[in-house]
Amino acid sequence: MNEKQWKIFCEFKKDFNEKIKEWEIRIPNLKELQKKAAEEAGTPAYSFETPVVYNRDLDKITEADCIKLIVIGDNPGKDEQLEKNNRYLVGQAGKIAEGFFRRNDELGVDFRKNVIILNKTPIHSAKTVQLRKIMQLGGKEVSDLIEESQLWMAKKTTELHRDLCFAAENKGECPELWLVGYSELKGKGFFLPYRDELKKNYLCNKEIWERVFVFQHFSMNRFSIDLKDFMRADENLNLMDAIHRLGEKHKTEVFDLG
Repeated sequence: MNEKQWKIFCEFKKDFNEKIKEWEIRIPNLKELQKKAAEEAGTPAYSFETPVVYNRDLDKITEADCIKLIVIGDNPGKDEQLEKNNRYLVGQAGKIAEGFFRRNDELGVDFRKNVIILNKTPIHSAKTVQLRKIMQLGGKEVSDLIEESQLWMAKKTTELHRDLCFAAENKGECPELWLVGYSELKGKGFFLPYRDELKKNYLCNKEIWERVFVFQHFSMNRFSIDLKDFMRADENLNLMDAIHRLGEKHKTEVFDLG
């Protein structure tokens, strides 16, 4: 990152960390609600440690690192919320993502050094679908918090992406943004507030919007399976062209751009 980009990134980290602390204080019984939602869903017992998760991997990124991607997952799961981790995409899905970029080194992306990993909300649940139950159990106060967290993440992520691109000294320093996991971004999905806020903010920056792509999640290898199926339809595509075309296709579907 150049000096301007580094300053922008550090300001984002600071704001994000402070917001996490604010949200934790606001709902002191959030951990109990998360535990009850998991129990009612029949989730095997695990240690509930961090109800609202900041991604510590952000603090490992240095000014010398080139940010090529901003990857947006859903929300922190069982592994991510453990105090020994407090990192995003460190479970099986994260391992699959690391493996994909390692196998395809022509993309020039180290998943832990060249990628800013964020979520649609930093509020933990064992499975994303359990966020609905947590809102139901917690009532309006918790529902408002979870929606607010989506809106805040969408707005701040858009601003981070825009500012990093505007501060870039060449096109190679302007990262792409990948939304991975879109099932809850369509229909009556849980993350519609995030989707709509993201679109609203990007439409003011159409040039940056062109660097936004949507994909299936890395979990269960769905990202790679979807990409392979897409490439079979046109064997003349190179990997990066296929990624961009597939990501644009899903973006059109999710954001109703057709």
